[in-house]
Amino acid sequence: MLTTVAVLIGLSGLVPAAQAGTNEVDVSLVLAVDTSRSMDFEEIGIQREGYVEALKHKEFLDAVKGGLTGRIAISYFEWAGYVVQDSVIDWQVIETEEDAIAFAGKIEARPIATQRRTSISTAIGQGASMIITSPFRGRREVIDVSGDGPNNSGNPVIPARDKAVASGMIINGLAIMLRPSDAPSGLDTYYADCVIGGPGAFVLPVHKIEDFAIAVRRKLVLEISGLSPPATVRRIAGAGPVTDCLVGEKQWRDFFDR
Repeated sequence: MLTTVAVLIGLSGLVPAAQAGTNEVDVSLVLAVDTSRSMDFEEIGIQREGYVEALKHKEFLDAVKGGLTGRIAISYFEWAGYVVQDSVIDWQVIETEEDAIAFAGKIEARPIATQRRTSISTAIGQGASMIITSPFRGRREVIDVSGDGPNNSGNPVIPARDKAVASGMIINGLAIMLRPSDAPSGLDTYYADCVIGGPGAFVLPVHKIEDFAIAVRRKLVLEISGLSPPATVRRIAGAGPVTDCLVGEKQWRDFFDR
């Protein structure tokens, strides 16, 4: 599957001539955004606005300019039980305010739609494939996964996470906790134990939809600067998970058995 995705990305992603001269950036960042049907259209719309506002914000631009090269490469896609192929926004360098506004405009222009199921493993696989096939080389390579439930479709999440981390990538999480999830210990804990990984990986919870824009902005600034938030749920390297990372799959199977 990753080979197919890589081929599609390779065919669809053309690097603008102005960006082709150098491929070094401070961060290669993939935004993997959950659009599963457990969120309604209003919530997905507010989530979309949060990303658009964050990308245009001065704090985000200051973080970009504060890096060693003063530029990052960023891409975006939406996912649920599968990757929404027409949602993929290929790599773009952000170096100026105009670059950030242009990329935010592409996200803003996306039609709002929802899909069935939740496959975090597929989202991680897509993000990893996009980084591997990217024309840019980031000093850090980050997959930014937002979601409102545990993995319940596709492959288990742990092998996907571990494979990406073994390749040198960092996976951070934004746990959307607007309502109770299928993770008994809390979705933020599930993300901490089962999803995030790599040096300094972290997960930020969002409990109120009105806080989404601030959380996204904070997360992007931390990812670009390479800092970790002082208060967050964090996966400890070498520690075994305290969460059942197959909880989503088991609950989905139980639902059909009933």
